[in-house]
This record gives sequence, structure tokens and C-alpha cells, in this order.
Amino acid sequence: MTGRDLATIAAISNRRTRSISPENFDGSPGGGGRATDGTGASAARDLGAGWKISPSVVVRAGETFELTAIEGPARITHIWITTHTDHWRTLVLRAYWDDAPEPAIEVPYGDFFCNGWGRFAQVDSLPIAANPHGGFNSYWPMPFRTAGRLTVENTGVVDATVYYQVSYEVGEIEEGEGYLHAQWRRSDPLPDRTPHVLLEGVEGQGQYVGTYLAWGSRSAGWWGEGEIKFYLDDDDEFPTINGTGTEDYFGGAWNFDIPGQGYTAFSTPFLGMPQVIRPDGLYDSQQRFGMYRFHIPDPIRFAERIRVDIQALGWRSGWRYLPLHDDIASTAWFYLDRPVARRPSPPDADSMEVHLGVGAVPDVGATPPRAHPDSTS
Repeated sequence: MTGRDLATIAAISNRRTRSISPENFDGSPGGGGRATDGTGASAARDLGAGWKISPSVVVRAGETFELTAIEGPARITHIWITTHTDHWRTLVLRAYWDDAPEPAIEVPYGDFFCNGWGRFAQVDSLPIAANPHGGFNSYWPMPFRTAGRLTVENTGVVDATVYYQVSYEVGEIEEGEGYLHAQWRRSDPLPDRTPHVLLEGVEGQGQYVGTYLAWGSRSAGWWGEGEIKFYLDDDDEFPTINGTGTEDYFGGAWNFDIPGQGYTAFSTPFLGMPQVIRPDGLYDSQQRFGMYRFHIPDPIRFAERIRVDIQALGWRSGWRYLPLHDDIASTAWFYLDRPVARRPSPPDADSMEVHLGVGAVPDVGATPPRAHPDSTS
């Protein structure tokens, strides 16, 4: 994929590049740097127009902000966005294609960028890059035909300052190109002897292209014996694609354990476990993990429907499997021949909450620290 992109970068195209940011809210040609008011106005008071007047927006608690409203045909090629870590599991990122009333993408902000625990992890994959300290990037192609709209909802109780830039190309979309979807689900705790569902009820033709799991272990011992299963088209009780274990699916082996080092984080273009949160003897009482696999060279194609689930298994005495009741949050990416699909209930503040086992007890009477309004630091 990367080689093909490099080989074709010299080709001249009739498409035109545009970019939306707080300095050019509608992406209009020549529309950047014209702001006279914004989060940087005070810092630029000695410099005047064009000097970083509006680098960010404030998304008020309980409100939704529209990042983009783009007329098609067009394709989003890159998203860069950042905000304070406090908001990674209180903001919800959504995308609507072709004036559809329901979102195709509806995922907690941090989980979409493979950082689901509210703590930074470096991600060096092809479609998602998470860089210090919370510079989140998406290179998922997002084509649409008549309209593309991105929003962020702040489900928290504190305002969020958000910096972002969305790059896109205006031009015709190929007939066979699908719409990008992403869905988030959480089992907390996972019911007894019940797989965690990543997708269900999705109908249409397309391909499954990515998985991210924020996995919180609730017991001692190994937690990754469970198999991931892909039920395609006419599959009912039994799947067409059946994995051999959790760490196997994410490209590792033997418990992700380098002898003498224990769980070992890694990040590659298509798969990885970039985050390992270890017990600290206090509030971090259980181990937590972030893992991704992107099916870019190996998309899982389906003609009519798809369902995906994963088991949670450990070990008990006598080398018997132990069904687990872990905290599992999944993000599933897929392309579909239509802009809407059956989806779960929208994430809310309670369902997204990272529990106190991963962090200190908050001072409910204090105001969370904030960066200067015109600084990303």
C-alpha cells in the first residue's frame, strides 16, 4: 500500500486540495488567516491579522461542535486533532456521509486514535498515528458523494479546547468506493461465557478493515486465550474466519511476553499493542492494554452481511479454560456500500468512563488544569 502510494504520487490529478481548521472554517480558497477574533486574539494583539488569531475552538460541556461541512464529491485524506487528555473519553467523534440522518462513525475521541485509556501511547501504524503528546492523526480515506460532516460532542462537565485540521480533495469519487464506518462497543464487565461483540446486524457489501481493543483485565493470570470470529454473509452458528487467540490476532505470540521483560509494547504499520498499563500498587490495581490490527493488505470482504465477536479466556487448574469478565471496549472500522448501518446505542459519559482504577481520585471541587487558550502544550 505505501509502495503503491509512493509510486503514484507523481501522477497529476484534476482534484483540488482544501483544508478546514479554525483559521478557515469552510475550507474556501484564500479563506485562511482572515480571522479577527478567536482563541489566539489576545496573544496576537501586537501583530494583527494573519498571526494565529484563531488556532482552536472551545467545545462547551454538553454541546456538539461541527468540525466540517463539506460539499461533495470529495474525500477526506487526513485529520490532525488534539485536546487535553482529560477529554479523550468524554468527546465523541462522529461522521455523517451524504446527508444521512445517522452517523457512520460514532466513537470516543481517544479510541478512534487507538488511545482508549486517557493516557498517551505512541502509535506508528499506517492509518493512525498518535504522537507526543496527543497529536492524533488519521489517514483513513473518507470518500463521500454529496456531503461530509464531522462533529465532536462534549459529554463531559468541563469545556474542551480543541485544535484540528482536516485536509480533503474535491473531485469525483470512483463508483466502487465505499463509505468509512466506525463503531464502538463496551462490555464492562463482560457477562459470563459470553463473547464481546464488535459488530452485529451490519448489512450490505464491503470490507472490514480494522480493530482496536482497550482491554482491562479483572483477574490475575493470562487473559488472551479467546478467539476472534468473523461471521460472513450466510454464516449462522459457525464463522468463516476463526482466530486462534487474542495475541495471535494482534500479531504477537506467547502472551506478548519477552522473557524477563513481561508484556512488551510494540507498534507496526498494521498491528500492535502500543499500550501496557501496569499495576502501581495503588489505584492501578489491574493491568490494561491497547491493541490494534488494521486489515489494509488483507481486508475481510463480505457480500451481504458481517458479524464479529471475540472471546475472553484465561486458564484455571488442570489446564482448563477460564471464562473471564473483563472490561473490553472495541472500535471496529469497515467500508460499506451505503452511508448508514445498524449501530449500537450512542456512547455517553457513563459508558465511556475510565474508572478510578486507572488514575488518581479526582478532587471534585477543583478545576482541571488547562493549557493557555492559544497554546497546544
